[in-house]
Amino acid sequence: MNEIDPRIRVHVGDITKLAADAIVNAANTSLLGGGGVDGAIHRAAGPELLAECRTLNGCKVGDAKLTKGYRLPARYVIHTVGPVWQGGGKGEAELLASCYRRSLELAAAKDCRTVAFPAISTGVYRYPKDQATQIAVGTVSAFISHDAVPETVIFCCFDQQTAELYQQALLRLAGA
Repeated sequence: MNEIDPRIRVHVGDITKLAADAIVNAANTSLLGGGGVDGAIHRAAGPELLAECRTLNGCKVGDAKLTKGYRLPARYVIHTVGPVWQGGGKGEAELLASCYRRSLELAAAKDCRTVAFPAISTGVYRYPKDQATQIAVGTVSAFISHDAVPETVIFCCFDQQTAELYQQALLRLAGA
């Protein structure tokens, strides 16, 4: 837990095991599963998730769509499509911020008190982790500063190195 903003937590572990109201999936535009966290969420949720995703007609980069969690401990999965890193001059930062904002809007609409995010776009989409964590923390902090729900946002990191980047971004935001 961090003392900077008690509503934001950094956790190292498997997002598919978190008992949050909603977990966010770093999906591709088809929403039909893929590698990394996307594949892990689809495997853990079971075939019903894929069946529901087939009815959603995909998702645009920067947007998000919500499904049930099925066999996951989470009630919902919010699928968001992050940008592929192309050097930073193609609106990637705005699209990535939009992923977090749209996910939080969907979570709030379903009264989700806890939401967990992976490090969107930092895997096969090659978004630089330091920049991505700054955008994630800044966007989430701005959203929860004027919305009571979600009450807690968890940045669920695959490894300690990524978790430290989130902690540093939180410290920078607090001016520490």
